[in-house]
Amino acid sequence: MFKSFLTDESGAQVVEYALIIAVVSIALVVALQALSGGTALGALIDRVTTCLGGTSCT
Repeated sequence: MFKSFLTDESGAQVVEYALIIAVVSIALVVALQALSGGTALGALIDRVTTCLGGTSCT
């Protein structure tokens, strides 16, 4: 029983895909901060938060 548990690799692909997605996400955040200078990205996030919050969005 324990031996079959160790050889079972059915969940390994899911973990690998999750790690790839995490690394790509971190790389995208770092790249966007470098490209926008840090302040423009923060202003964009604030604007989206305001618009999604239901207040006026101009």
